[in-house]
Amino acid sequence: MNEFSSSSPARMRRRWRKAWFRLKHLPGGLNFIKYCSNRLYASYLHWIKSTKVAHPTSIMIEVTNHCNLKCITCPREYAFGDQMDTGFIDLAQLKRIVDEAYPYVDSIGLTGLGETLLYKPLLEAVDYIRSKSEGIICSVSINAHLPKSVEIAEQLVDKLDTIQISIDGMHEVYDTIRLEGDYSFFIKNVTAIAKAAAGKRADLLFNMVVLRENYHQMADIVELAAKIGIRYVNFQTMNLAAVDKWDTDFYQFYTERDFLLALKAAKKAAHHSGVEMSTFEFETKNEFQKCLLPWGHFYVSWNGWMTPCCAKPFPKELNFGNVFHEGLMTTLNSEAYQAFRQQWFKNETPDFCKKCHMIDLPQIDVDNC
Repeated sequence: MNEFSSSSPARMRRRWRKAWFRLKHLPGGLNFIKYCSNRLYASYLHWIKSTKVAHPTSIMIEVTNHCNLKCITCPREYAFGDQMDTGFIDLAQLKRIVDEAYPYVDSIGLTGLGETLLYKPLLEAVDYIRSKSEGIICSVSINAHLPKSVEIAEQLVDKLDTIQISIDGMHEVYDTIRLEGDYSFFIKNVTAIAKAAAGKRADLLFNMVVLRENYHQMADIVELAAKIGIRYVNFQTMNLAAVDKWDTDFYQFYTERDFLLALKAAKKAAHHSGVEMSTFEFETKNEFQKCLLPWGHFYVSWNGWMTPCCAKPFPKELNFGNVFHEGLMTTLNSEAYQAFRQQWFKNETPDFCKKCHMIDLPQIDVDNC
């Protein structure tokens, strides 16, 4: 799961640090003119409320949707996942996407529904992005549960900007949620990765999808992060958009006193330990217009399909065209994508997006609960 959708103070501080780094490493010469012109064009399109978009500043490229674990928090483990095609992105196609995105792009996420470290040419893909610009913010999300997770991560910690590590619990809770996982093996790998990342370019971030099974461990996760040297922790709500098994009554859990007290305890632990903690933005009204994914952080599946978002990246359910066949910009401004954005302007939730936490999660005043 990805934590793009929320904007807590800790996350905003991290984004500003990345933005400042990016600002110091903007492309030069003609590419600088192209970059600035594109930003101006994007502002113009926003001002006139166009359904078209300029060259994207942020994209996600799903390098694979194969995974070595079966987690109850993952949309691939439900009905849509049963029907999806699986594979690995062709490296040449990945490079073509990067070529089309450069020099306009600020950030590229090499992640998706699968375990990123299973993608064998990952290091070559990162090196290719770096050959375009040292300033492109590049991130991955991993489960750190492969025999060679540490070995691969050691090669990436000075090339990537963020390595997000999915945790979802400790000890027996971890093993209950991350099926086919072994917490002892996982924590051994994570500790080694944290040691390798010390003083290097990559920030490490624990990402936890909070459920009834694990909410009581939020403060413990923060303390664990501090102990092994992980600076950032993100707590994310479960997103039901792609989960047929549960209905939206599940979201009431996040309004309950026990969860809110556990969240406050985690905030207190973060304050005392120096860990920067972020969460879903509970305080603002949830509706289609809260979601900014129709306008940025575009998701390209391993086989080239442009899907609406990272929470439900299933091309057979909805896609806006194939980047491999039609190109990035043609796909982004296809009639189907523009119609989708028109619904956003009207604040009309598409059927595809129903049950998403951006839509159906209750608004909560966390500080006063």
